[in-house]
Amino acid sequence: MAKEVFSGGLNDEEKAELKAVLKVAKQCNYESKHTRHVTQLALEIFDDLEDLHQLDTQARYYLLCAALLHDIGVHTEGPHGHHKTALNIILSTPLLKFNQKDRLIIGSIARYHRRALPSLEHDHFRALNPNEREIVCKLAGILRVADGLDYSHRSRIGHTRTDFNDGKITCQCYIRKEPVKKEIRSANKKSDLLSQTFNRKVKFKILQGEEFIGLS
Repeated sequence: MAKEVFSGGLNDEEKAELKAVLKVAKQCNYESKHTRHVTQLALEIFDDLEDLHQLDTQARYYLLCAALLHDIGVHTEGPHGHHKTALNIILSTPLLKFNQKDRLIIGSIARYHRRALPSLEHDHFRALNPNEREIVCKLAGILRVADGLDYSHRSRIGHTRTDFNDGKITCQCYIRKEPVKKEIRSANKKSDLLSQTFNRKVKFKILQGEEFIGLS
């Protein structure tokens, strides 16, 4: 299912890599519903902020793969530190088709979907050049917010629309089912990297259907 939904616009090599990504995710007993939904939300935010981040389709592909792999550590070594486990799996498994540089970029995005922010104290991040580090910060910032918006793993936030101005990024969250208080609280907390990277405040506008019902 995920392969068909997310493989549009990919070349043959990327489709083969995506197939391997999903194989690894399944072998790690990933939670497919949560993972697919976080991936959808992350790609929505990426597409809406295109004029802000100014990244290309290659970066969008990195985000797609990192989002699909971000929770693969949960059922392998447990939820504590699962972001680091995901990085280690991405860097080391022979099942993935990526070259070493792509492993570092995708693994770093997945690793930074929670907890610590990117740091040159981390070997995998230091191994990237400045441009690649910037890509990781932008994409991990998006992934953190998307993951927060599915805090309950119940797809309570159905979809998003995001815009920005000189001082603020506003993410409009369309509710599929209530309550969403924990989702918005988590997304607010995890918007730290997005805010820092783009030097803008991040706000969440909550809507039911097209009706505005509150700001965070």
